[in-house]
Amino acid sequence: MTARWTHQSERGSRPLVLLIGWISLNIGHWAARLLLYPITAYFFLTAREQRRASRQFLTRALGHKARWWHVARHFHCFSGTILDRVYLVAGDHRRFELQMHGVDVALEHVATGRGHILLGAHLGSFEVMRMLAMINDRVRVKVLMHEDHNATITKMIYSLNAHFSESIIPIGGIDALLQVKESLERGELVGILGDRVAENDKTVQCRFFEREATFPSGPVLLASMLKAPVLLFFGLYLGNKRYALHFELFADEIEIGRDSRPEDIQLWAQRYAERLEHYARLAPYNWFNFYDFWGEN
Repeated sequence: MTARWTHQSERGSRPLVLLIGWISLNIGHWAARLLLYPITAYFFLTAREQRRASRQFLTRALGHKARWWHVARHFHCFSGTILDRVYLVAGDHRRFELQMHGVDVALEHVATGRGHILLGAHLGSFEVMRMLAMINDRVRVKVLMHEDHNATITKMIYSLNAHFSESIIPIGGIDALLQVKESLERGELVGILGDRVAENDKTVQCRFFEREATFPSGPVLLASMLKAPVLLFFGLYLGNKRYALHFELFADEIEIGRDSRPEDIQLWAQRYAERLEHYARLAPYNWFNFYDFWGEN
């Protein structure tokens, strides 16, 4: 299985990203949003592979052939979440309007003092879930992530908030599993995105939008090994600083039998794929996997 997304070159340059960040924080959100239109046009014209992947996904999610304006809207939606990420990481949360769905479920579980795995995807903004801490100061979040992909954006984000890196657990680090275990023991939420396959990942085939797609089995295995409850989270971008935060309990504990290991892994991964498809249909322009997800090309 090839991790197709890891072979895409990073779009944009560090000076451009830094410029957008500076304009956002020093001139204003309105000025930065105006920049999104030429940025969207640039990537629409130059990002051929991403454009093809967008059309492939939207055709399935919308139920009809996606046109160029659908793809342009898709790119613009993605750009909007990157812009908002500047404010989220900088700690300027006041400008956002939030719709909460299932937040009571999440807070009830946090109140137990047990650590939870917060399972999401490249659908909308995962960063916006940190705003849960505004509602309850007991919420503490660490995130497992690939720091080396989209390094330009990652480094720019780090420059906005010196403490941001403290909440990151780099995937592939020699002590990553230990850090996850310690975070869970402290009662923290450990966020992980479960839709992309990286090099050397163990994988499982799931039905997704009526076709077979490859998903990583790592999140399921991690939750099972650490016996941690799993909450699903999707922060769907509604446009112009508005988000819908969706939380739901996925499993109190993921059990994988010794004699039924492949079947149990596939069962849990399929359940995740079905919930992901549900939310992707709710907000198709929030799907930010701009590569051939099904491996058809």
